[in-house]
Amino acid sequence: MTQPTDSRGEHLRAALSLASSGVPVLPLRAGKVPFGNCPACAKNSCGGRPNMKISGPCTCPRPCHGWAAASTDPGGAGLTVVDLDNADAIARARANLPATRTVPTTRGEHWIYRGAMQSANGVRPGVDIKSLMAYACWLGPGTGAMAALPDAVRALAVKPSTVHGVPQGLSVPLGDHRGTCPHRTPTYLARGIAMAEQRITRARQAVHATVYHTFLAVLSTHGRCGCLTDAHIAHLFAAAQAKGETARHCADAWTNALTRLRLSHA
Repeated sequence: MTQPTDSRGEHLRAALSLASSGVPVLPLRAGKVPFGNCPACAKNSCGGRPNMKISGPCTCPRPCHGWAAASTDPGGAGLTVVDLDNADAIARARANLPATRTVPTTRGEHWIYRGAMQSANGVRPGVDIKSLMAYACWLGPGTGAMAALPDAVRALAVKPSTVHGVPQGLSVPLGDHRGTCPHRTPTYLARGIAMAEQRITRARQAVHATVYHTFLAVLSTHGRCGCLTDAHIAHLFAAAQAKGETARHCADAWTNALTRLRLSHA
């Protein structure tokens, strides 16, 4: 057959190319909403979810909503897209995530990794994760080599509500210099916490020891000026728990670091 030469033809060729390589494809209508695959889905009469993003109790003979309507394996493409919606989100990604295939979008960039994880929106300001039971618009092949899904991306989906809180008595170490932080600017502390999270996230072995030594480093720098808050500590605990550490081990590591530095934790 003769291939159309307009933009629809380009979309068709891209879809056929993706499908031939094993990437499930589905058409989207205005507003990035999937089409239903059969007349019974008109106006959601089949019982699927109204937003058509997740297959509901559909009476159709096969899944026909959202990600489940892809033209190949409905289990997904085995990919994760980190959707970065603005320049600040892109800058944070460049500072904290491994480089991978990058595709420009109308507002930012898509970073595509090999491997799947639980999807989550709003994991950071301007950052969504599209993977299992979700879909992302194909905007072109992009540039760069596609990297394996790193723990740093998985850690983004660990929201504060899923992390055990900081035990009472471990909140803020007591020092002799509470008040004005000698580091002069909150940016210095924020950068230090971010680097500590990154060190834990990138650990490939000896995770227990890495967590302890990271806590020790943070406390040796910030433990006496009174600038650490529960939120800072919770970020460190979240990074450790994303690597498989238990809340008990995090608390023990924190206590041991306080003791090593002779800081009060009572």
